[in-house]
Amino acid sequence: MSNDVDVTDDGTGGGSGKVVLVTGASSGIGALSVRALARAGHRVYAGMRRTATRNAAAVADLTRYAAEHRVEAHAVELDVTSQESVDAAVDRILAEHGRLDVVVHNAGHMVLGAAEAFTTAQLADLYDVNVLGTQRVNRAVLPTLRAQGSGLLLWIGSSSTRGGCPPFLGPYFAAKAAMDALAVSYAAEVLPFGIDTAIVVPGAFTSGTHHFAHAGAPADTDRAAAYDRRHRPSADELGERLAALVPAGADVAEVAAAVARLVAMEHGTRPLRTHVDPSRDGSEVVSAVADRVRADFFRRIGLEELLTAGSSL
Repeated sequence: MSNDVDVTDDGTGGGSGKVVLVTGASSGIGALSVRALARAGHRVYAGMRRTATRNAAAVADLTRYAAEHRVEAHAVELDVTSQESVDAAVDRILAEHGRLDVVVHNAGHMVLGAAEAFTTAQLADLYDVNVLGTQRVNRAVLPTLRAQGSGLLLWIGSSSTRGGCPPFLGPYFAAKAAMDALAVSYAAEVLPFGIDTAIVVPGAFTSGTHHFAHAGAPADTDRAAAYDRRHRPSADELGERLAALVPAGADVAEVAAAVARLVAMEHGTRPLRTHVDPSRDGSEVVSAVADRVRADFFRRIGLEELLTAGSSL
């Protein structure tokens, strides 16, 4: 596909023209990030499940967008719950470009309801997408990034991990917290290979994504009903309460813009966390303390070399 943007693919962690994989990119933050990155001159692969069936319309929309804007954005079949699917997607990208510079861990699924009413199998499925999915992707891409001596792992987190944590979202919040812990551990481990880590922390955007519309429900309806009878507001009202906290004009596209800014930054200069939270649920305040404590602890045990300038806010 033709591209009228000046593209230089130097692999150093700065500049334009990087090869980027975004997971969970059929809609919402993932789809917006693909388009923002493509407009910035990167070669972007939008990872989606069921590209020939359920997400065929999303593939067609992305193809039209790329043609109209003369950018490089391609759909690639990718199911983060399948190592075979992940490996095939990464193999395709490497076959077409010989490198991969950025991975955006965006794939995720939300559930809404009383925690007790979800079965253990449902929680396992949620962890499979939100946590194990990132591990499958990392195991597929990191050998290449390590061999290159450069790269960026960019994780889409949640302000719930350290900020306001309302009820009826517990299983989802727990999975996002686990993903955050994994991201922070990876940050230190991959840095000596020239690989950066950045965590984008969105707040509770209740429009512009399908999170609430597509949220999973508890399988145990009897237990869910018992909680609904006792609680006011109920789980069904939670989205409205969260939406009331978001200022008029707040746009989830701000998250995609933050992703594009981070990808454009030079290696070693990126902040560990970038908050995009118009509801101001407190995550940024707590993260500033927590990340500073982590950095101070690393210095106490002689691991300063595993910190970057942006390791604490």
